[in-house]
Amino acid sequence: MENLIEALELESQEYENLLGLSMKKTPAVIAGELEELAKITDEEQIVVGRINRLESKRQEVFADIANVMNKDVETLLLTDLIEMLKTRPEEQQKLARVHDRLRTAVYEVKKVNGQNAILIQNALEMVEFDMNMLQSINTAPETANYNKGAYNTGTHIGMDGSGFDAKQ
Repeated sequence: MENLIEALELESQEYENLLGLSMKKTPAVIAGELEELAKITDEEQIVVGRINRLESKRQEVFADIANVMNKDVETLLLTDLIEMLKTRPEEQQKLARVHDRLRTAVYEVKKVNGQNAILIQNALEMVEFDMNMLQSINTAPETANYNKGAYNTGTHIGMDGSGFDAKQ
């Protein structure tokens, strides 16, 4: 049981590390700091690799516990195991505490990553809007202005060449 508790504690620590990185990512996304975003993403990949190794270890320990208890590993849940430990209240409390900590950390990571995904989607939509604006410059009709030599000096309607007016 101690191996399971230890694996869950390590996994929850890594999820808390991942949460910290996800929270650092939010201002980088808002500010459009691509280098900082790439650095944070690289750090996240390292943490996710550690989480995957810990998850494999946790699954092995959990399968061993299920075999010892003569339970099906596919249907046995951690909450069921906590319930079965009524006769050993100290281990039950430790397991329940680390389970709650891990569940909270995973929930928070999911929430922050959802917010970051929305911010990234909004940024992509803004880039797409800007690209469409730039492409429409070439397709806008021209005014019929000519100089003394009968050369067309017309400009595109709605554009004076200065770009997007952010003050409007």
